[in-house]
Amino acid sequence: MQAVELAGFGPPEVLRLAQRPRPQPSSGELLIRVSASGVNRPDVLQRKGHYAPPPGASDLPGLEVAGVIEAGDAAALDQAGLRIGDRVCALVAGGGYAQWCVAPVAQCLPVPAGLSDVEAASLPETFFTVWSNVFDRGRLQAGEVLLVQGGSSGIGVTAIQLARSRGATVIATAGSGDKCAACLELGAHHAINYRTQDFAAEVLRLTEGRGADVVLDMVAGDYLAREIGCLAEDGRIVIIAVQGGVQAQIDAGAVLRKRLTITGSTLRPRPVAFKAQIAQALQREVWPLLASGAIRPVIHSTFPAAEAAAAHALMESRQHVGKIVLTWST
Repeated sequence: MQAVELAGFGPPEVLRLAQRPRPQPSSGELLIRVSASGVNRPDVLQRKGHYAPPPGASDLPGLEVAGVIEAGDAAALDQAGLRIGDRVCALVAGGGYAQWCVAPVAQCLPVPAGLSDVEAASLPETFFTVWSNVFDRGRLQAGEVLLVQGGSSGIGVTAIQLARSRGATVIATAGSGDKCAACLELGAHHAINYRTQDFAAEVLRLTEGRGADVVLDMVAGDYLAREIGCLAEDGRIVIIAVQGGVQAQIDAGAVLRKRLTITGSTLRPRPVAFKAQIAQALQREVWPLLASGAIRPVIHSTFPAAEAAAAHALMESRQHVGKIVLTWST
């Protein structure tokens, strides 16, 4: 099969098409003939040598795919209500940049009614991540305020729509007027241009001094202290990336006085059983919203898999709104 592999660590040009053996599913797994592969920032980190695959995972990049089930563990498929020939999307720990990919059955979901494979391939990484962090770890409730850092990213557009659909007030940050407008169009109640405005001061102004209940933070670094300053009492910060650096100085007294929770997580190395619970929640709570059109995938660009380097260059340019997807012909 064709696959996109790393010739080494470095710029987008280290991504290259190569021939690899077609993988074979083990117990509890299925084989997917891939038509589309989502591109995510962890793929960029892996390409640069900063995010190694967990033990036992494929060395190929790619954390989400969509396509058709070609083979798999019959008992596991039956238990999941899936059959050979079904269209599915899947979260994987690696190997998504390929014409065929194996995935744990428990991490596979049917393609929501009415969605294309390109749209379906954009779902797993961001929807699993947002559900696990905003609603499970962050415990966001209807009527609360969510601050989404990087609202125009793949994670951001997902968090805006899911939080809005569940009755939260959403404030998003973005780096341009056009991106702020896109966040508002997707359902954010307010959008803050972090290049021209102090997001912490704006959050306090918009909430009449109360602050946000939950912050979804992809930046960390010096953002953390400012987020503490604009959190409401009993507020929660959930860190899912450290694009602004791993070091932070914070006011620990404010954490005590406001009874704050600062937490974080990575999804890729978690066990299948943990991801299975997220998949079940998504199929129950979110997939009907996708099928009805109440929330929707946001696709910025698609690239043939042979142009994976161009897809990575676009992601690093930060000029996109929503997801970037690779397409395959088999």
